[in-house]
Amino acid sequence: MSPTIAQGAYIAMKLGEALAILVGAWLLTTLLRQLVRRVCVRYDIAPAFGLGLRRVLSTLIYITALLLFLNRLGISGSVVWTTLTGFVAVGAVAFFAAWSVLSNIFCAFLILTTRPFRLYDYIEVLENGDKPGLRGRVVDINFIYTTLQEIHADGEDSVLQVPNSQFFQRTTRRWRQEPAWSRIARERPEGSADWQDAAGR
Repeated sequence: MSPTIAQGAYIAMKLGEALAILVGAWLLTTLLRQLVRRVCVRYDIAPAFGLGLRRVLSTLIYITALLLFLNRLGISGSVVWTTLTGFVAVGAVAFFAAWSVLSNIFCAFLILTTRPFRLYDYIEVLENGDKPGLRGRVVDINFIYTTLQEIHADGEDSVLQVPNSQFFQRTTRRWRQEPAWSRIARERPEGSADWQDAAGR
């Protein structure tokens, strides 16, 4: 037998084994599903539990079959597993790193559409019930932060940049008119910056 024919026969044998593994996995999954369904009916087990069990078993079978399939094709299962776990780890880190930014962008969209407060409103973000929290006049809303102008008792002012997601995790109090605690803003000494200057700091 020539080397070319021998090599072709070897490749065909490996492909046959790989396909047999996939077919065997499909048959085994089908049998297990029927078995789990009958057991759930016989012993009056909750359908949700049976559905979850079938999905877990099917996933384990198909993962094992995939590793065996790749092994028959000459790809080491340990290499595939290491690469897969590496990609999953990198994806998880990237997801959690970007989640706060994406969350704030989405919450900015919700603020602009549902309008729990508007520009130049006086609001307070309550920490817990009636416990005093962050409060001030809304002077800017962007994709990441909502900027509040704080009013202090000495007439000085400062700005707070509150992440947009915080408004959907805590209770927000809103005043339709200027509250008493902010009226001191009209009595600030001459030369103090107004809210436009404060918002641009």
